[in-house]
Amino acid sequence: MGSFVPLLSSLITIPLYIGLIGEARYGILAIVWLLLGYFGLFDLGLGRATAQKIAASRDASDKERADIFWTAFLLNLALGVLGGLLVWPISYYFFDAFFKVDEGLRLEIYNAIPWLVLALPIAILSGTLTGALQGRERFFELNLVSAIGTLIFQLMPLIVANYISVDLGYLLPSVLFARFLTVIALFQRCTRHIVLGYPVLFDYTKAMLLLRFGGWVTVTSIVGPLMVILDRIIIGSTLGAKAVTYYTVPFQLAERTALIPSALTSVLFPRFSVVNSTEDNILANQAMNILIVVMTPIIALCILFIKPFLIWWVGEEFADDSALVGQVLLFGFWVNGFARVPYAQLQARGKPGLVAKCHLFEVIPYFILLYFGLNNFGLMGAAIAFTFRVLIDFILLSSLAGSFSVLLRMLFIPLIFLVVGMYISHQISDINLFIVGYIIVYFLLFLAWVWWKAPQSIKNKLVNII
Repeated sequence: MGSFVPLLSSLITIPLYIGLIGEARYGILAIVWLLLGYFGLFDLGLGRATAQKIAASRDASDKERADIFWTAFLLNLALGVLGGLLVWPISYYFFDAFFKVDEGLRLEIYNAIPWLVLALPIAILSGTLTGALQGRERFFELNLVSAIGTLIFQLMPLIVANYISVDLGYLLPSVLFARFLTVIALFQRCTRHIVLGYPVLFDYTKAMLLLRFGGWVTVTSIVGPLMVILDRIIIGSTLGAKAVTYYTVPFQLAERTALIPSALTSVLFPRFSVVNSTEDNILANQAMNILIVVMTPIIALCILFIKPFLIWWVGEEFADDSALVGQVLLFGFWVNGFARVPYAQLQARGKPGLVAKCHLFEVIPYFILLYFGLNNFGLMGAAIAFTFRVLIDFILLSSLAGSFSVLLRMLFIPLIFLVVGMYISHQISDINLFIVGYIIVYFLLFLAWVWWKAPQSIKNKLVNII
């Protein structure tokens, strides 16, 4: 819910923004929001490191956890200030040399850039505060604060634009103020659950441990988004700008299915940090079983109906070019959802270097395969390259976590259901009584299998709801 509520609100507010402040100003604001998200890279993985170290110190003293928190907090504050000083001249150069806007709007941007610089340490600190609360498994409070904070973050500039001014010199401070409120709320929860009145203390030894862990997390944080950004550039340079749209729209739709595995592994991460190896494997298998029975029907429905949805949402011509690409990408995100479990396992065990090395290993083969696929199969080649990369990622991570053979057996039957669903989807254009019966039988068998494989706790909850 912490991820879904902001997503829903953004769908509502985007048309309002464009109508109120215009497309050009909204483009600037969208870049600012994007930068605030990517500014998290400046924390050098300390948010994830804080979550792991605090979770692993569950049986330690309250003072030990407070010292970890203050060390991470002060480190991130220093990194935020240094990052802000670095971003300041770069922002002026970027908006001056690469961004095409009217001169009047350019002056607004120049006046607003100092606010963007101040936003960087605030954005970085939120990563540490979030990680600390994850480490203490305070997920309800964390998601409540984050969801409300994101709503304010999206609505505050809208209110300012409507009642005060659409000038970026007013809009960006409102963005900063909204993010500052969230940081204050997160900090208050940390003082309640972690700091507990212990004084500010910087521990050099703990700082080195945090930076060593966080450095490898940063490699992963950079390499993953970089592959996604660069594949768009390669598609555009190979097939043209129009092809980027035909690929990006189904990619973003398929990417939304990652909300559930992402939420589950966020909860699993602190648990993995404290359990022994036997409990670790049991927990991972339970998580995989839950993901299989929850994600496989969702992906099957998406594969079955992505083309009718694209026809309704965008148009028939677009759907003809993008539907099959979207189906292959859905397979990729289905596999990627399961890869998140060994990913969390390895990082929680204090082995983020293994994860980072896997991702570095994948980069060059992926771009070679992407280039070959684009030149021989067009956009379908790009989708196959992505799906093959995440499949290799799953194999590598699960093998290193020691769970590949078990997971392979668990995923065999779900994979058959998805392949059958893809076959059925290509028969829907010619609807007849036989096809309708085929779909009904398919879903009845699918639901029977899901019920058979579902954990008893989920079955009990469904029976109670019914």
